Amino acid sequence: MARVNKVLIVGGGIGGLSLASGLRNRGIEVDLVEVKAEWTVHGVGIIQQCNVIRAMAQLGLMDRVLEAGFAYENMGLYTAAGELVQMLPGARSAGPEYPANLGISRLALHQVLSSTAEEKGTRIRLGLTVEHLGQDADGVDVMFTDGTRGRYDLVVGADGLFSKVRSMVFGKELKPRFTGQSVFRHNFPRPPEIDHLMLCYGENHNAGLCPLSKDLMYMFVTSAEPGNPRMPEDQLADLMRERMAEFGGILGRLREQITDPKQVVYKPMEVIFVPGPWYRGRVVLMGDAAHAMTPHVSQGAGMAVEDAVVLSELLVEDAPVEVLLSRFMRRRYERCKFIVESAIQIGDWEMQGASRADRSGLVKKVMDVIAQPL
Repeated sequence: MARVNKVLIVGGGIGGLSLASGLRNRGIEVDLVEVKAEWTVHGVGIIQQCNVIRAMAQLGLMDRVLEAGFAYENMGLYTAAGELVQMLPGARSAGPEYPANLGISRLALHQVLSSTAEEKGTRIRLGLTVEHLGQDADGVDVMFTDGTRGRYDLVVGADGLFSKVRSMVFGKELKPRFTGQSVFRHNFPRPPEIDHLMLCYGENHNAGLCPLSKDLMYMFVTSAEPGNPRMPEDQLADLMRERMAEFGGILGRLREQITDPKQVVYKPMEVIFVPGPWYRGRVVLMGDAAHAMTPHVSQGAGMAVEDAVVLSELLVEDAPVEVLLSRFMRRRYERCKFIVESAIQIGDWEMQGASRADRSGLVKKVMDVIAQPL
């Protein structure tokens, strides 16, 4: 008999919903609360590399995700002028029946994850979160912001970069920091030649295109933004075009089509890496609540989904919760630390004008690491 029978997940993002399905697959009772009163999804698209494909398959989610996205095999490294430097083949880590990589819109992914979690029996409540947590040796008593209460064997803080669970349990001194960079994103119709991830290295920028579906792709560009200035929403199109000025080829042609500021998604890059362990008693952090990173290696959501796989595997074992969570840390801490630090390093190198070889070399090292089993 598993020691963990009932779990509360705080946060309905990619990590929390993935964990809900993973736990329900193993018969664990799951409540999930999301502070948003309605499901809303911020962002444009998401890149799922080989390790995320494998993790989604382990959670029984990949077939539905595959139907909603665009499968591709390779990542191409390009100059700012749009000249191909190297094509990096992906690894089919989930098996020959699945692709090496997948691009998918954030909305499509959310719809798959939320509907699947509900179908598997997750009790989802929107518009509330935790108000108070009280632990003892046998469980966690939770009071929610609507005044209701519950008792759980484990509480998982999957509530993102500005995690309330992290603040309540680990202290308010652990706060995200701005890295000095931001990212602009914009959707476009997908031409046939964009059938892989296109990554272009500029002097102080990183830009590219990622396919999301048969008809859709998104463009991104990173830029140094000292002081984390507030960007006027009505100027976002002009600002994105300015950041794209050094890029030629298809990026240069698409740049001139960026005219509607409402179609531009702008996000400052903020990071946090919580010192281990990521748990206190029967409360554990996962995903961005524990290890939020920049998008330079496209692994923020991927690390959250991997967390979900490992927790789902461990929490059915017949061992004390502290033992299970210590095993979770052994399997996750160093891997996540390397990925987070690598992503931040690439961003720092961009701002310093480091060579394309340095940046692409570290990307290749990350690809080697993520291809390894969890």
